[in-house]
Amino acid sequence: MKKSLLTLAASALVLSASQSVAKADVEIVWENPKDYTDVRPTTESRVKFRESTFKKLEEYVNKLAEDLPDGQTLSMKVTNLDLAGQVWPASFVGFGNGGTDVRLVKGIDIPRMEFSYTLKEADGSIAQENEVKIKDMNFQHRHNPFFRSEPLRYEKNMLRKWFKDEFPELIAKN
Repeated sequence: MKKSLLTLAASALVLSASQSVAKADVEIVWENPKDYTDVRPTTESRVKFRESTFKKLEEYVNKLAEDLPDGQTLSMKVTNLDLAGQVWPASFVGFGNGGTDVRLVKGIDIPRMEFSYTLKEADGSIAQENEVKIKDMNFQHRHNPFFRSEPLRYEKNMLRKWFKDEFPELIAKN
């Protein structure tokens, strides 16, 4: 009995691992990030903030790609990123004379992103490719499924909407 349960558990683990390998793969290249419009930090160094921002966005795009058919590869080359809001010294917005900055998000400072992408089939053939400039001019009034405390919630929602609009037939097939 113990041996059959162990065999069953091992089989389930192998099956699970093979399914996760077959899912769509995502490759993102952040081209010349120092030239991006706005990836400015408020409380940490520019390099650390940029790295953590890119990591969070990559994780989210990977999550979106789970809805693509198995075996596909989504390659993105990001050429510009402009986060929602603007960074201001705390003293400019009435938060005292501390040395930190704050990101003030107002409707005029919309999130934007520019990138090109290629979606390849498992055999290497190109299923879809495009140059993309997305922005969300209605980002504060559009339905946003993320909590207020979620980092990059406006940017993730913009990517979610783009993904749904760009790949509707692929997502429906899966």
